[in-house]
Amino acid sequence: MAYQQPDLTLLGAEHVRRYRETGGKVGYLWNGVPTLLLTTTGRRSGLRRTTPLIFGRDGDDYLVIASQGGAPTHPQWFLNLQAAPEAEIQVRDERMLVTARAARDDERPRLWEVMTRVWSNYDAYQSRTERVIPVVVLSPGGFVRNEGA
Repeated sequence: MAYQQPDLTLLGAEHVRRYRETGGKVGYLWNGVPTLLLTTTGRRSGLRRTTPLIFGRDGDDYLVIASQGGAPTHPQWFLNLQAAPEAEIQVRDERMLVTARAARDDERPRLWEVMTRVWSNYDAYQSRTERVIPVVVLSPGGFVRNEGA
């Protein structure tokens, strides 16, 4: 399928801020597809960083793609997960702990297809780069207490 230009009016830190302050009422759907917030720990800085990402599901697991739009290098959040696979996601107003891993070679084609049904541009992104774009499996492992609780 051909690349389709997304609406880029809600991106990065603004996307994270609006998603958090509205419990996902703003930002959960981005260009008609669901997004989550992934919070990783910086592998060098130790700082927590949050990235909005398109996601799909495979059973209880959440799937995200480390595409970076087809850039020649992996996104920083993926490198952070390789160093520290324990992370947190927020889906709408629900926050949970997850453990991340790259999909195995034997499962990647099926999971890639799951994700291209969600966001067909992933095929265009893969065509732009020599690297194999990772499918990341986020397996839930508990809920995060609300700060006010």
